[in-house]
Amino acid sequence: MSSQVQSGPVTAPRIPSPKRPAGTLYRGREGMWSWVLHRITGTAIYFFLLVHILDTALVRISPDAYDAVINTYKTPIMGLGEAGLVAAIVFHAFNGLRIILIDLTAWGARHQRLMFWIVVGLWAVTMAGFLPRHLSVVFGGH
Repeated sequence: MSSQVQSGPVTAPRIPSPKRPAGTLYRGREGMWSWVLHRITGTAIYFFLLVHILDTALVRISPDAYDAVINTYKTPIMGLGEAGLVAAIVFHAFNGLRIILIDLTAWGARHQRLMFWIVVGLWAVTMAGFLPRHLSVVFGGH
């Protein structure tokens, strides 16, 4: 019996890397996070509108109860909540325009990642203009 010894490097078989499914924008990158944030902000805006309709309806039922509710809105915590609401509305609006471009144009689908970062930039600029004035009123009273 003879024993054969191989000389040289031993290589493992090559395993192909997994591919993302074709034809989708929403698999773990900007498209997915945009989708998640759009749903979260939309839900938050919906619940704000529901509460707003209910508290406004109080004026017909009991003006004193309405005044009490409105006075709770003048606290710093509610002021921060208003800032969060504006942040949600601004993102939802800009991202909604992005989604319209993706759905209606071939250009939009090809450049959806770039448009996501444009939305983030526009959101940041808008909030940078809004927050200083709003927070000065909330915490400074002027």
